Amino acid sequence: MLIRLFVMLWLALTSLGAHALFSSGPIDPEQAYRFSARALDAQTIEARWDVQPKYYLYRHKISFAADPATVRLGEPTLPRGEEKDDEFFGRIEALRGTVVVRIPVTAGADAGAFVLKASSQGCWDGGVCYPPITQTATLTLAGLGKESVAAPATPAQAVAAPASASAPASGDESGQIAKLLAGSGFWLAVITFFGFGLLLSFTPCVFPMIPILSGIIVNHGHAVTHMRAFTLSLAYVLGMAATYAAVGVAAGFSGTLLSAALQNAWVLGAFALVFVALAFSMFGFYELQLPGALQAKLSDTANKQGGSLPAIALMGALSALIVGPCVAAPLAGALLYIAQTGDAMLGGAALFAMGMGMGAPLLLVGVFSRSLLPKAGPWMAAVNKFFGVLLLATALWLVSPVLPAWATMAGWAALLIVPAIYLHALDALPPHAGGWHRLWKGIGVIMLLAGTALLVGLLGGSRDPLQPLDFLRGGSAAAAVSPAPTFEKIKSVAALDARLAAAQKPVLLDFYADWCVSCKEMEKFTFVDPVIAAKMREFTLLKADVTANNDDDKALLKRFGLFGPPGIIFFDKHGQEIADLRVVGYMPAGQFLAVLTQAQK
Repeated sequence: MLIRLFVMLWLALTSLGAHALFSSGPIDPEQAYRFSARALDAQTIEARWDVQPKYYLYRHKISFAADPATVRLGEPTLPRGEEKDDEFFGRIEALRGTVVVRIPVTAGADAGAFVLKASSQGCWDGGVCYPPITQTATLTLAGLGKESVAAPATPAQAVAAPASASAPASGDESGQIAKLLAGSGFWLAVITFFGFGLLLSFTPCVFPMIPILSGIIVNHGHAVTHMRAFTLSLAYVLGMAATYAAVGVAAGFSGTLLSAALQNAWVLGAFALVFVALAFSMFGFYELQLPGALQAKLSDTANKQGGSLPAIALMGALSALIVGPCVAAPLAGALLYIAQTGDAMLGGAALFAMGMGMGAPLLLVGVFSRSLLPKAGPWMAAVNKFFGVLLLATALWLVSPVLPAWATMAGWAALLIVPAIYLHALDALPPHAGGWHRLWKGIGVIMLLAGTALLVGLLGGSRDPLQPLDFLRGGSAAAAVSPAPTFEKIKSVAALDARLAAAQKPVLLDFYADWCVSCKEMEKFTFVDPVIAAKMREFTLLKADVTANNDDDKALLKRFGLFGPPGIIFFDKHGQEIADLRVVGYMPAGQFLAVLTQAQK
């Protein structure tokens, strides 16, 4: 019952806060006038605006054009509107609600894809009128009935911008998930996103949360009961899930992720220091506890409530923001749905359910961390030290995006070599050593060798912890095993437009950030595949590094309706975005090859 009340209260506050924050004035034109178009048959196009309540379009300001000009449009059939006295245009017809326009079209059988440009102008009843805007949709008369979502609206003076500046295509994975939210009931959407969260719980973005939660449970000692361990774990997971819901709703309206703004040296360094302090307490250097007077006052309350639940929930919230900021397709789909519809209640509930799904395995980890604890004795100290090492590894992983590569390699080497020494890797075995003693010594020797390899690689000039001795292969051999293609860096929207205008072959635009785990997965496991690398060289390869999260980075993300990396956008050789073909999140080499092949058609 307590959990249910917490969820209902959180969702209500999220919805009311979003309403109060975003309903006080006019919204962006792309949200007020959502545009889409589709080919009904080989001679007819249907254009559609979903006009938000309290907004309207001028009927006489609607016009259409096609690119290329070989596609000829006839006179559109516009619906009748309500008559209104306008202070600027006099007596006009205002179109509200759903506006559907039929447009005759004439094109050759081999016309292929073309861009429909829809110009319009409208106002908000509150007294604000927008400048003329142009929205685009990529259509093909061969794919009858296939809908295309429009690009974000642009001012009339910017109509000359390339047609590639399109919003998320409706057929890519994140677009399909957004449609799932729109087309399903409330509870079906919640259950589906809980399943998405379960799948995401096995990705690298969630793995660092395991030693954090396990360390919290272990630090409470052997006396912790199953129920108390579950309560502590639940507080952590609820904090994590609530943060996903709150940040997701905010990102859906603002078009950017708060977690991206937290990926800087000061925030990551402070959070890493917390883990270092926890680790050192597990090594026995000191005990982390409240001052005696305050501890005495709170002891009864703590015993009754099962621990510092608010502090643990806060730790879960910070973990969600800082440890797992990568964008996967379910998260991107939910954010896209919120941005398009403004439905904070359903979007927030879906994201909360996804966070609970991601945290479900963590509940098991928390409970079984207690169950696996040995009885008080020497083993207890060993378990504490093990989790202390895990917390140090988490701290190093957190700050690795802002550390030089050599410092990261040195840190991993130290984390392997020092524990190996404590596992008696350098000590002789006693004459009658038991099986466990020999096993731990063997593990220690392996860790010692791995750490030594990292140190040798560091001194030899290598900066890849996964291949520290790669420098021994020599230049030509190293190139043979590292076929990753080279990307051209793109810094701004203007630079991207110029590069697309000069494209002579298909273009692949990769959104990347140093703190994005899935981005590095794509580089380490997908892009280096020999078949993938050879296929990618047939594209113009562009990379938008949004690590800094500055204004140019945010503009690039907003240009394509992305909320953060990873994301891959494809364009044809004319510089126009290929509809229904995007990659959001990690994709293995086999699936990515099929996407590359489709992008070349």
